[in-house]
Amino acid sequence: MPILDDLNRWERIDPSGMRILLTDFPAQMREAAEAAASLSLPVARRIENIVLAGLGGSAIGGDVIRSVAGDRLGVPFVVSRDYCLPGFAGSATLVIASSYSGNTEETLSAYREARRAGAAIVCVTSGGKLAEMAGNDQFPLVSIPAGLPPRAALGYSTMALLGSLCALGLVAPMRPAMEETVQLLYRLEKKYGLPVPESVNPAKQVARLLHGKIGAIYAASGVLEGAAIRWRGQLEENAKNLALHHLLPEMNHNELVGWDFPASLLRQVAVVLLRDAEEHPQVRRRFDLTREILEQKAGTVYETWSEGESRLARIFSVIYMGDFASLYLAGLNEVDPTPVTVIESLKRRLAQ
Repeated sequence: MPILDDLNRWERIDPSGMRILLTDFPAQMREAAEAAASLSLPVARRIENIVLAGLGGSAIGGDVIRSVAGDRLGVPFVVSRDYCLPGFAGSATLVIASSYSGNTEETLSAYREARRAGAAIVCVTSGGKLAEMAGNDQFPLVSIPAGLPPRAALGYSTMALLGSLCALGLVAPMRPAMEETVQLLYRLEKKYGLPVPESVNPAKQVARLLHGKIGAIYAASGVLEGAAIRWRGQLEENAKNLALHHLLPEMNHNELVGWDFPASLLRQVAVVLLRDAEEHPQVRRRFDLTREILEQKAGTVYETWSEGESRLARIFSVIYMGDFASLYLAGLNEVDPTPVTVIESLKRRLAQ
C-alpha cells in the first residue's frame, strides 16, 4: 500500500488534524458565504481606492477578491503586505485591515497609519488587538471564528472580504458564484480527499512529484495569481518544503533565462503550471512553449487546470488541490503540517 493511502499513519503524522480541516473546508466556505451574505456595513463616504492590509493567510483572501471582483469595482484594489500603507492612502481610501489572530504587528501598524490618514476602515479578525482597537475607535468589525491556523481559515477571511465589499455597495452580490464554489469544493473533496487512492488522486500524485524537490509554481497574471501565491505558501508552511512562484508573461522576461544554472540542481526542481480557461491567447501560447523548454531542464513538469464556471469557483478549485497536495507532501516529508515553529520563534524574538 502506498504510504499516502495508509489512513492509520496520518494519526501520527498529523496529530493536530490539518487533514480534518481540509476535509471540512467546503462546509467552512458554506458557513462563511452565508455569513457574508448577511453583512450590513455603513457607507459613510465615496471610496476612490481600496487597500487590503494583511499578511500570510490573511492576505490571500485579498488576492482572491482582487482577481474575482477587480474589474467590477471601478476603483483600484491593492493588497499591501507591509507595516506601511501605499503613499496614496487618504480620506478617500477604504482600508480593510485583515488579521486572523488580530495581533499581526504589520497589520496593526497599517491600521494606525490608516487612522492617521483619515481613511475609512473595516477590520476583519477573530479577535486580538485589532478587534479591541476597532471597538475603541468605532470602526466596523467583521468577526470570524477563532481557533484555526490562519492559513486554514481562508474561507472565512475571503468571504468576509467579499461580503464587506458587497455590503458597502462596491461589488454587486455574488450569491450564484458563492454557491457554485461551495458545491464544487464538495465534489473536489471526493476527488482529492484522504480515502481516495494515490492511483486516482491527482493531489497525491503531484505531492509525489514534488517530493524531494523544490517546487516552482507558475500561473498567468490575473485569475490564478492568488492561487500561485497560495500554493507556494502552503507547500512551505504545511510541508516545510521550499517553493517559489512567478507569473506569466513576466516570467518569460527574466526567470526563464535562469533555468540554465546550476544545471546539476535544476533536476531537483518540480514545476507546477496552474492553468485557466481565461488566459490571454498569447499567454496560452507562452505556457505551451515554456513547458517545452522546462521539460528539458526540470526534474518534472505537472500541469493542472481550474474547474468551474465563475472566477471564484475556478480559483478555489486550484487552491483546494494545492492545499491537499501540501498535506500529502507533509506526509511524504514525515512532518506535522500544522506547527510553524520557526515563524513563532521569529515573532518571539521580534517582540523582545
